[in-house]
Amino acid sequence: MALEISCTRAEADQKQLMRCRETLRMSSNSINTIGKVLALAGNETRLKILFLLNKEGELCPCDFSDILEMTVPAISQHIRKMKDAGLITSRREGQTLYYSLVKGQSEVLEGIFSRLQENKKVA
Repeated sequence: MALEISCTRAEADQKQLMRCRETLRMSSNSINTIGKVLALAGNETRLKILFLLNKEGELCPCDFSDILEMTVPAISQHIRKMKDAGLITSRREGQTLYYSLVKGQSEVLEGIFSRLQENKKVA
């Protein structure tokens, strides 16, 4: 049997509804940005890449390929999505591209990163 969710109220709190609408309107840019970050980090491989960049500072695609046991082209696709979203940046040293987190863009993920660190200490 399907669970039916219903809502009955005698009267809506119009001030509260208006306040909530205004709060969302005022926060829409931040909500949009955070939503994009979380959507990208919702992929396990990309979350691992972000976590490693947070921990190590910078890594190249070959490093990720060795660590995650994936092909460089597969890693590059993930990196491109995060770079296009402004989460990571690159610098070239000879033939090698090194990637790092864009300062201030990963603050949404800081709580997740610290939680992953706590779990590591327990294991």
